[in-house]
Order: sequence, then C-alpha cells, then structure tokens
Amino acid sequence: MDKYTEKKRKNQALSKLIGSFVSEASAELIAECNTFMMFASDERMEKMKQHKGNSCKNRFCPICSWRKAKKDALALSVQMKYIEEEHQKDFIFMTLTAPNVSGEDLLEEIRIYNKAFKKMVERKEVKTVVKGYVRKLEVTYNKERDDYHPHFHVLITVNKSYFTQTKQYISRDRWLELWQQATGDPTITQVDVRKVRKNNNKEISEIAKYVGKDSDYLSNEKVFEAFYKSLKGKQLVVYSGLFKESMKLFKNGDLDKYREVDPTEYVYALMYNWGQKEYILKEKRELTEDERKQLNRNLLDEVGLEE
Repeated sequence: MDKYTEKKRKNQALSKLIGSFVSEASAELIAECNTFMMFASDERMEKMKQHKGNSCKNRFCPICSWRKAKKDALALSVQMKYIEEEHQKDFIFMTLTAPNVSGEDLLEEIRIYNKAFKKMVERKEVKTVVKGYVRKLEVTYNKERDDYHPHFHVLITVNKSYFTQTKQYISRDRWLELWQQATGDPTITQVDVRKVRKNNNKEISEIAKYVGKDSDYLSNEKVFEAFYKSLKGKQLVVYSGLFKESMKLFKNGDLDKYREVDPTEYVYALMYNWGQKEYILKEKRELTEDERKQLNRNLLDEVGLEE
C-alpha cells in the first residue's frame, strides 16, 4: 500500500490547492477520493489488485492520474503489438522541446506548440513517412529558475523500410530543422529521435504517464495555478493514423487477443479506509463465488510504469 499512501497524501495537498478553481461539489469529490478501497489479493497476499473505490477522476489527482496512466500504458502496448504484427510497421520515438517559459507565458507557449506540431506533420516529407502517431504533452517545472518546460513526446509508426531507404529516412538534424521552422524559433537546439526497440517499455511510459509530475504542480499555489490554467480542458493526448484506428479497435475489444491474461488466482477481499496519515486494513474476507468469477482469469487491464 506504500504507493497508494504516497499518492493519497499528495491528493490531500491537491485538495488544499484546487479549492478556488472548482465547485464545492468537485472539491469534496477530490478530498474524498479513494478514502475507501477494496482490493483482491492472492492467498499469500503478495499480489493485490484494486477492485473498487471512490475515485474523483480529476486529471490533477495524483491517485487517479497514476491509475489512468497504467491503463493507458496497457492500451498503448496492445496497439503497438497490433500495428507491428498486422501492419508490419516499426516505431520511432521523438521528444520535441523549446526554451523554458515563465508561468505567465505557459498557456500561449502550449498554443504555439500545438500549431507548430500540426504545421510540421503536414509537411509533405513528413506525411510521406508517418503512418500514424500518438502525441503527449508534458510540462515540467524548474524550481531553481522558476520556469516551465512544455514538450511533446511523440510515438510515430513508420514502414520497416524507413531505416534502410534513404529517400524515406529523416535524420535527427533534419527533424530539428523541421521543428525550428514550424515553431519559427531557430534557437532550439535539441530534438531527440530514436528507434523503438522491442520489449522496451520506456517509450510507452513516457507517452502514458502524467502530463505533469505531482511533485512539480503541487509545489505551491503559484505553480499550481500556472499548471491548472494552462492545462485545464486541453487535449493532452492526440491520436492519428494507425494509432487512431487501433485505439477504436482496442476500445471495442477487437484487440483482446493481444492482451495477456492475469495469471493471479485472487482469493481474498481486503477493505481499506484512509486514516489520518495512512490506509488502515478494516476487513479481510474470502471472495464470494461471484467475485472470484468476476476477478479471476480476466485479461490484464493495466501495466506497471517506469517512473
């Protein structure tokens, strides 16, 4: 329960900061988020899986965003298996950056990023090689300089011949030129581009994880306000091409053959309530027959993240 405890404590910090930005009802939902939870565990209580709980689902909630990220990572890994096997494609992973900005300029900088990315992917030489992408916005905060670093992580699917045919291949330096031109900022010096290796979950984690680190946006009221006003209502993840198509298939259950079955045999139900500083085990009982049927031998619905 250590991770849940850590996230719930941060949720309490969020509750104190977000009150002036949301309705009273929303603030109450956030404050009460995951104050009670039911877990299923194996016989030795070595493997646990959350089955029920009261969740606020706010994108800034450290608990909800962490759990959503694990589900998003599972979906993305399944999509990649499908695209690789059914469409015979490879992947490249790209990080697009620009100089840091102040909190006052963060919202406008994100707008510039969005326009610049759209402009770049509409270039003929890019459209020729990109068969689909999933793009994630992330913002980090630099405490020493008191500024913000918005950047894009982009997972791109390409033909397998991309890496061998010079007419298709776009070098790292050319990607940098394209990004400089799209943003109109020649001072940008860094664009990271790499081929995605098989069974490497690092790229999946970068796309799936939170838009901002909770340790960043919960720093103080000023920093939280900058994050909240800049990111509220924004589309943080964009799917295109084969990734857009495969996400629809995933949601419809058409890609279930690429999902693994959870091998754990769940035996017990564990009921936790939030105390003042930690979760307290209130009840341990055997799962009912219906609960066992519901929980055992099901497909995985989330995976771990590299943090």
